[in-house]
Amino acid sequence: MMWGNGYNMTWGWPVGLLMLVAVILLVVWVVRAFADETERGGFRGTTPLSRGQGERSPARQILDDRFAKGELNETEYRERLQVLER
Repeated sequence: MMWGNGYNMTWGWPVGLLMLVAVILLVVWVVRAFADETERGGFRGTTPLSRGQGERSPARQILDDRFAKGELNETEYRERLQVLER
């Protein structure tokens, strides 16, 4: 007499469990990939100068570094900052 209609049911539940884990991991991976892209501005179409307060463009960072080193006085810094913001 054949049990399980002729199929070996011993491996049925472990394979099903592995498939469930694989699908969950795939969903987590996709969500994290899209979340990382939107945090970096990848899908919003933002430019480096239109980012939020927490992020600075490379040009702004160089300007801030030069001001911190004393290479620029306050007037020069503010003038160049205005040019960058345009």
